[in-house]
Amino acid sequence: MPPRLELRQVSKIYRNGGQPVEVLHDISFSLAPGTVTALLGRSGCGKTTLLNLAGAMDFPTAGEVLIDGQVTGSLTDSELTALRRNRVGFVFQFFQLLPTLTVLENVELPLLLARAPRAREEARDRLRWVGLEEKAASMPYQLSGGQMQRVAIARALVHSPELLLADEPTGNLDTTSGDQVLALLRESATRYGATVILATHSAEAAAIASTRVHLRDGRIEMMESARRG
Repeated sequence: MPPRLELRQVSKIYRNGGQPVEVLHDISFSLAPGTVTALLGRSGCGKTTLLNLAGAMDFPTAGEVLIDGQVTGSLTDSELTALRRNRVGFVFQFFQLLPTLTVLENVELPLLLARAPRAREEARDRLRWVGLEEKAASMPYQLSGGQMQRVAIARALVHSPELLLADEPTGNLDTTSGDQVLALLRESATRYGATVILATHSAEAAAIASTRVHLRDGRIEMMESARRG
């Protein structure tokens, strides 16, 4: 079977005032299902750009990104929409919950957009998993930051995606809430088989990863496998 995610000599160049700026250079690695990988490095090193390429929200200037053996740059617009909607989940630093929807409606939304059956039941199941079923009728503003991030994780996993991409998921949380979120991310790999990639500055967040990719100036400085036990 192919890796869940594979990057082959990926580079990304943006234009800044007409001048080319290389954000990523010659990035190559592959990730298996059910694993957690941390992207580490200073701000501006390319972590968020790499997440966007991994989730087919953007495409490399050179090289290839493959999800389950499919090159994302070769997909049609409708195939890309289906890929992002059905096979990729995103968790953001600032939660990105819709303020006019209840907690349950926020979690349910990806399934409604995909016209999936049993959307409400699946949303309640994910809320139960993150320990917030009793908040189903609440509005986002009534939740703490940690609770909002747990809702965001429930939403990201409601459609059982193959890829879960998290951008600084504990950046705005206190230690206790951050630990709860990290435990859920780890469990999303072990329980749901998601391939989890998180961009982080946090040593505590990186500690849940089985692989750590250190980026510097858009290049892989080092890759290491965590020693467990």
